[in-house]
Parts: sequence; C-alpha cells; structure tokens
Amino acid sequence: MSKTPAFAAAGTLGAAALAVLTPAATARLATIGARRPIASGRFHHAEAALVLGARVWADGRPSRFLRERVVTGVRLYRMGLVDRIIMSGAGEDSSGYGEPPVMRRVAEAAGVPSEHIIEDPLGVDTYSSCIRARDEYGMRSVIVATQEFHLPRAVWLCERLGLDAQGAYPPVILTEHTIRGHVRELGATGKAMLDLARGRDPQG
Repeated sequence: MSKTPAFAAAGTLGAAALAVLTPAATARLATIGARRPIASGRFHHAEAALVLGARVWADGRPSRFLRERVVTGVRLYRMGLVDRIIMSGAGEDSSGYGEPPVMRRVAEAAGVPSEHIIEDPLGVDTYSSCIRARDEYGMRSVIVATQEFHLPRAVWLCERLGLDAQGAYPPVILTEHTIRGHVRELGATGKAMLDLARGRDPQG
C-alpha cells in the first residue's frame, strides 16, 4: 500500500501548524527586548500607560486579569514612568458597566488623580486600542499593561503603528485561564497581522 496519502496528510498538518505558530513566534521574537515584568522597573519614560481591557463581572467587579492590568498601569504611574493612563476597553460590554469606567474606579481608588486618567470606550480589541492611542489621543510613546501572554501581540501592533512601545506585565500565575490565553494568542496574532496589512477600521 502506498504511503503517499499519509505523507500528504502529515505535510498538510505540518503546514497548518506552521501557519498558526509563525505569527505568534514572530511577534514574540520581535518584541523580546521591549517586554518586562513590572517588578523589574526597567522601563524608559513614556507618555502614557495603555491598559488593555478585560472582562467585568455582572456585579461590576473587575476580573482578576483586568485588575492586574490596572494595578500594573498604576504602578507605572506611581514610579513616574508615565504621565497618564489610558483605560482602553469596550464601553458597551456584557456586564452593562463598561470596561473603562470600572478600570478608572480601580485606579482612582489606588490614588491616581482623575485628570490623569483617559477612558477609551472604543478600544474594543488590541488593534483598536493601539491605533486609537496614536490617532485619537495623540500618543507617541506608551507602555502597554496586560498579561505576559498578551504582550507580544500588543507591543508588536503598537510598534508597527509607529508608537514607541514597551510592555509591562504583572506576576505570572499559571492557571487554566492563563493557558487558554496562550492558546488564544496563536490565532489572535495571525488575525492582528492581517488587520494591520489591510488597514482595518479600528472600530470595525
């Protein structure tokens, strides 16, 4: 019996795996020098911390990922590394509260002055958040605050959009959600590269 069909199937699977893995690997390698844990403090000054949105629970509480992102942004502000914080997320979300107002509440409770917080309710995805930081809010430099698994895509997008971008992440805690985040990034990074290539409307 010929082994050609088996070899062809293996080749197809290999090509598919390569297509999925390559974008994420590219973004991770390209940004390796720009991403650091917040605890390192090794960042140069930027105009703003770009805090990316995440889930808000039905009672208005921020999810763990969201709270960690905001706390990271607050730490950057307290260290004098940024002048303001952009809370970028979906203004209309499943909770009914909207991500940016909840993010603002956490930051203000931590002592960040209200006037140094910018709410971006149209940061509906990472691509939109990066391009709006540049075009809507006039930023030239940002430190993106999100989980480690999310940073390669986020920093890569911001850099390709012309921003001087760094990435700060909170302590890594290995949970089921963290693993899911890593898996999700495989497809999300490929989509982000396509969005950039075709110049997608940041709100679309």
